[in-house]
Amino acid sequence: MTGPGAGRTGGLLLVHAHPDDETITTGGTIAHYRRLGVPVTVVTCTLGEEGEVMGDRWAGLTADRADQLGGYRIGELTRALAELGAGPPCFLGGAGRWRDSGMAGTPAARHPRAFVESGPAAVRALTEVILDLRPRVVVTYDPHGGYGHPDHIRAHRVTTEAVEAAAGQGWDTPKFYWTVTDAEILRDHLRALARRTVDGLPGALPPGWRLPAEDELACVPSSSVTTAIDVTESLPRKRAALRAHATQLTVAPSGREFALTNMIAQPILPEEHYILVRGRAWAGGPDGREDDLFAGSL
Repeated sequence: MTGPGAGRTGGLLLVHAHPDDETITTGGTIAHYRRLGVPVTVVTCTLGEEGEVMGDRWAGLTADRADQLGGYRIGELTRALAELGAGPPCFLGGAGRWRDSGMAGTPAARHPRAFVESGPAAVRALTEVILDLRPRVVVTYDPHGGYGHPDHIRAHRVTTEAVEAAAGQGWDTPKFYWTVTDAEILRDHLRALARRTVDGLPGALPPGWRLPAEDELACVPSSSVTTAIDVTESLPRKRAALRAHATQLTVAPSGREFALTNMIAQPILPEEHYILVRGRAWAGGPDGREDDLFAGSL
């Protein structure tokens, strides 16, 4: 076998919209399974050309200036995946095939290569990847795209259709998941951060950062979460991968939180959460949830 699937059949396939999404939502999981020797492939759908940047250092790269941010983010993604122990980047349709669509209603959404307008070609491209890799587990976003970015929603639809198409062409993916965040776990960590900040304790909110407002961060009801992966041992690798995406975010000195360009604190949680939408759930954790994405996939 040649190409991105070489030596990686039967493993974990994650489909993300932009560089940094793979680390923010699933970085601990990637590092966890790589530590166990599981093949992991991350497919990224765009270069993230429309992203904002941290401070003035990279301001000249943005889409409204030199429009070089996408190329720069290839390097960031390469370094992040190396920190997580995963392979080199794999871009859907090849690097630059589809462009970051920006937020809904912006001129970027009307670009000829905008990912939101990728149509059946994107589904065919991902179907080919699935048939090549034959992953035991596929992961992407929920129907809302997590926080509602049009490219995340498109990635959800493309992945869902590709999993179905591949099933009709010889590979029925045993388990298919959405990456989500458990609302109760998120609230617990935000309360702890708020207490540290109010009391001036170590790990308080850095200057210039703010706590998120109620329901400002994307999350789902705890009752909907089927699977929680303990990524405690993988957190050093996840933090290093987050720092690799330096144009997009910064990690707090405590290593417990990160912030995007809006400077809203987001906890780096010790577990990552999923909803199983295809395949059989195998509860194995102490709370009755799955604690392994691959349980029952053989």
